[in-house]
Amino acid sequence: MTESVDTPVRESPRPVTPPPALERVRRALWGDLPRSEYAKIALLAAVFLLIVGSYWLLRTLKDAIFMKITGRLLIPYAKMLSFALMVPLILVYQRLVDVVEKHQLFYILCGGYGALFLLLSAALAVPGWGLDGGPPGAHRLLGWAVYLAVESFASLTVPLFWSFTNSIFDTNSAKSGFGLIVWGAQFGAIAGPTLSRYASSFGILNLVRIAGLLILYVPVLIARFVRRYPEARQRTLTAGPATGAMEGLRLLYRYKYLLGIFAVTTLFEVIVTILDYQMKFQLDVQFSDPTAISHFMGGFGQWTNGLTLVFSFIGTGFFINRYGLTACLVAFPIAVGGVAVFLTLRPSLDALFYAMVVIKGLSYALNVPCKEILYIPTSTDIRFKAKSWVDMFGGRAAKSVGSLITA
Repeated sequence: MTESVDTPVRESPRPVTPPPALERVRRALWGDLPRSEYAKIALLAAVFLLIVGSYWLLRTLKDAIFMKITGRLLIPYAKMLSFALMVPLILVYQRLVDVVEKHQLFYILCGGYGALFLLLSAALAVPGWGLDGGPPGAHRLLGWAVYLAVESFASLTVPLFWSFTNSIFDTNSAKSGFGLIVWGAQFGAIAGPTLSRYASSFGILNLVRIAGLLILYVPVLIARFVRRYPEARQRTLTAGPATGAMEGLRLLYRYKYLLGIFAVTTLFEVIVTILDYQMKFQLDVQFSDPTAISHFMGGFGQWTNGLTLVFSFIGTGFFINRYGLTACLVAFPIAVGGVAVFLTLRPSLDALFYAMVVIKGLSYALNVPCKEILYIPTSTDIRFKAKSWVDMFGGRAAKSVGSLITA
C-alpha cells in the first residue's frame, strides 16, 4: 500500500494594492481611470512627445532663421501664406483619409516631414542660401520654406494625433487620461526649447537635423501601438464608402456643435497671434544675433511647457472631473481676458513673455484636452475630416486675421 504524498499548492500572488492614501490621491487627480489604460496612455504620450518635442525645437529656431534670412517685417505675410497653403494641404489630407488606414497617415506625414527637415538643414548650410547668405530679403526663398514647413507640420500632425486618440478612448477614460497624455508629452516639449537655448553650442543646423530624426521615429511607435492594440486599428476605420474631400466642410456647416468648437478655436488664435508678433518684433529689435533670439525663445518654451507639465499632471483631470467640461471651457477665455487686461497695464517684453506663458500653458493643459473630448461621441468623418477644417483651416485663418491686424 502506497502512501499519498501531499504536494504543496502554490498560491497565486496577490495583486499589489497601493496604500489607501495614494489611491485617494490618484482618484482625486485622475478619477476612476482603469489601470489597463495606463500602458496605452504611456505609448500615446511617447508618440505625442516626439511630435510636440520636435515642433517646439523647430518653433524656437523657425523665427530666428526667418528673421535673419527673410526679415522680421515679413512674419505677418508668412503667416498669411501659411494659411493659403493649408487649403490644398487639407484637401490632400482629406483624400488620404479616404484611401489609407488612419494609422498609416502617420507614416506618410511624419515620414515626409522628417525627410523634408533633413533636406532643409542641408540647404541652410549652402553658402549664399543659408544663415550666412547676407542681408535679409523677401527674395531669399529658403526662409519662407523653413517657416512654411514648420507651420504646416504642426497644423497637420497635431490634429491627426488627436483625431486618432479620440477614436480609441471613451469619454470617461478621456476625462482622466488626456491630461496624462499631455503631461507625458511635455517632457519632449521642454527638451526641445532647452536644446534651442544651446544653439550656439550645438549649431542651428544640427538642431534642425535632430528634429527631423525625431519626427522619423513617430511611425515606428505608431506601428508598435497598432500591433499591441489591434482594436485601435478597427475603431479608426470609416464605416461605409469614401465620402470625399469636401465632407468635412459639409459636416461643419450642418452641425452647430462643430461651429461652436470652430469659434472657440479661432478666437483664441487671433489673440495669440497678435501678442506673439508683438513679442517677436520687440525681440528682433533688442537682439541682432539669431542664436540670442533662439536662446530667448527657448526660455519661453521651457516656461510654457513647464507650466503645462505641472498643470496637466495635477490639474487637468482634477478640474474636468470635479467641475465638468463646460466650466473648464468657459474658464479659459476668462483667463485670456484677464491676461489682456494685465498687458494694457504693463506693456513690455517681460509682460508679453509671462502673458504668453500663461495663455499657451493653460491652452495646452486644459483647453485642448477639453476641446478634444467633445469629439469622442462623434463619427469618424467628424473626427478626421470636420476636425481637420476646424484645427487646420480655422487655426490658420485665425492667425491670418491676427497677422492682418499686425501687418
